[in-house]
Amino acid sequence: MCGIFGVVVRKDARIAPALVRKSLTTLARLSESRGKDSSGFAFRSETDRAITVIRASMPISSLMKHQAFTNELERQLGQMSNGNGVSTQSAFAAMGHSRLVTNGTQLDDRNNQPVVKDGIVGVHNGIIVNVNELWQTMPIGPREYGIDTEVMFSLFRHFDDRPNFSSTAISKTCAKIFGTVATGFFADDKDELVLVTNNGSLYVLTDSKDILIFASERHILESLVQNHNLYSSVSGLKVVHVNARSGYVVRLSDLATSRFTFDDGQIEDFESAVSERYSINMQPVSGPDCNKSLLVDFETIVADPNAKHEKALLEYNVDEVSKLQRCTECVLPETFPFIFFDSNGACNYCNNYRLKNQPRPLDDLLELVAPYRSTDGSCDCIVPYSGGRDSTFTLHMVKKVLKLNPIAFTYDWGMVTDLARRNIARVCGRLGVENIIVAADIVKKRDNIRKNILAWLKRPSLGMIPLFMSGDKYFFYYTNQLKKQTGIRLNLWGINPLENTDFKTGFAGLGPRFDKKRIYSLSLAGQIGLFAYVGKNFLQNPSYLNSSNLDTLGSMFSRYMFPKKDYYSIFDYYQWNEKEIEKLILGEYEWEKAIDTKSTWRIGDGTASFYNYVYYNVAGFSEIDTFRSNQIREGLLTREEAMGHIVDENVPRYENLKWYLEIVGVDFVNAVNTINSIPKLYNSGKFERSLRSVAGGRP
Repeated sequence: MCGIFGVVVRKDARIAPALVRKSLTTLARLSESRGKDSSGFAFRSETDRAITVIRASMPISSLMKHQAFTNELERQLGQMSNGNGVSTQSAFAAMGHSRLVTNGTQLDDRNNQPVVKDGIVGVHNGIIVNVNELWQTMPIGPREYGIDTEVMFSLFRHFDDRPNFSSTAISKTCAKIFGTVATGFFADDKDELVLVTNNGSLYVLTDSKDILIFASERHILESLVQNHNLYSSVSGLKVVHVNARSGYVVRLSDLATSRFTFDDGQIEDFESAVSERYSINMQPVSGPDCNKSLLVDFETIVADPNAKHEKALLEYNVDEVSKLQRCTECVLPETFPFIFFDSNGACNYCNNYRLKNQPRPLDDLLELVAPYRSTDGSCDCIVPYSGGRDSTFTLHMVKKVLKLNPIAFTYDWGMVTDLARRNIARVCGRLGVENIIVAADIVKKRDNIRKNILAWLKRPSLGMIPLFMSGDKYFFYYTNQLKKQTGIRLNLWGINPLENTDFKTGFAGLGPRFDKKRIYSLSLAGQIGLFAYVGKNFLQNPSYLNSSNLDTLGSMFSRYMFPKKDYYSIFDYYQWNEKEIEKLILGEYEWEKAIDTKSTWRIGDGTASFYNYVYYNVAGFSEIDTFRSNQIREGLLTREEAMGHIVDENVPRYENLKWYLEIVGVDFVNAVNTINSIPKLYNSGKFERSLRSVAGGRP
């Protein structure tokens, strides 16, 4: 999930300190896209016999401007220099971390990385999802921090019984972990660096004798060599992928390196060059760039003394909504935009529906992907991976059925829940699939959402609700960026053909298009109409004119106008089946479900509970109704089954709603009271013509 990197230079290597400085700072900047919530560095000094850790709750680009970092880096470089500026008199070893917060608030500095535990100092990219179970069942001492990485280092010390790093201890530790691991660490009593991963999210650049560099992504190391031209004078440099379930042990004194896999567990029996333990120095850093807490714990939400009162504010007008006229074939109500019923009570959406869940043969897809398939075992496709159930099933199909070697790509714009992140770790760890994550400036993204919600609350309009979700559409842009960085052309998506939600643009005055091929497509006329509607609302409500506007425009461009090449959807070639998907994710991958709904749909998306509450409260339906209606039309559900689903699944999700509003900084009570006061589009089954026209229906 995060960005990890490091540089090791052996003693007497002909590597200039200036080159080392440039390498470390460039690695840090290139890794920042993987997380901007906190950051840190660790320096291991032979001269001082000390490991110095500098970390803070700020982006790594800000930390590198801090005096504590610049002073320590120059001191370390001064120790390695012999005065001629070319060769080194002392080894240099440093690692860094650019963090996307998942476990443990970054405001408690012990949760920031590099993590220090039991004399081990290291960086970790990934999530350990069984961390609570491990603390409860393993005899590894008390838990001190909130971060999951702590348990990994405690486990290693528990299994460690040799003066040098043991493959047995490393393998036993990784075998206990459920989730994803890509890590590098030192210890205060050993002369080695360990690099190990269970899903392949780790790469090494080395000339095998003078220098070794590691990072989370291949393109970071390739950029270091090619784009930044840092190593034109160093021959023999090679980027090596640390495959899933394997690692390196590197002797720091001379860069002697041994590779091992979890299966064979063979590491050359190094003799430790450490005669005494290294001390560990902590240098706390603070400043104006330190972030506020980016974590809201669901357990804290439930235990909050105000929870019962706040939950009682949520309306669920199921009795009034049940009196609405509904289609006799699907479950759409009369408040649905542009809906009308024929003499038999069937709606125009049913009468014009074209079957979508009718895939072409899977053999056709196998033939299409054949030219992209790698012959050397390298990664050959990108799977955009939100952490939802459909993208999880897609990743499984790509790896297990198509037999491709995917990279799972996640774009975190601040609304990917911790639940989704944990499920991503479960799946990628079990499949041994590299997960590349691009993290937006989450503080800024959430502030943009806050500004748009507050603007919307001043003048609520159902057609403007998609504005809250606009920030996630950069998924398309960054997928194309990743294709350029990796040289991988093929991208395979898990777009569910039944997730069509015409009502969202319908509330903006755009009629349904029954002939569209893609659920996210919008005609040129539709795009113009949508921009006109949004522009009108901006004029009527100037609060929408805020710092989020450029981000919103870029998002709309990414979604509707960005070219999509070498782009296929699994469900165009494999029939979508909810029962099959749930059996797989809950069984084979031990998926974690949400605490506030029985459904497995949309549980990893922080915005869904909020906008669905608004739609149901005001219009008497949500995207759940459209989804279940499409299942009826496809013959996957009976109408009776669908009615049961919409009654259960439209119940307001307090815990998720609270998390969403808390994380973006909007007062829960004020927001809910404002939503509750919006005139309903239903009233004992009837509503006024003026309100009907707002909904876009036929009078």
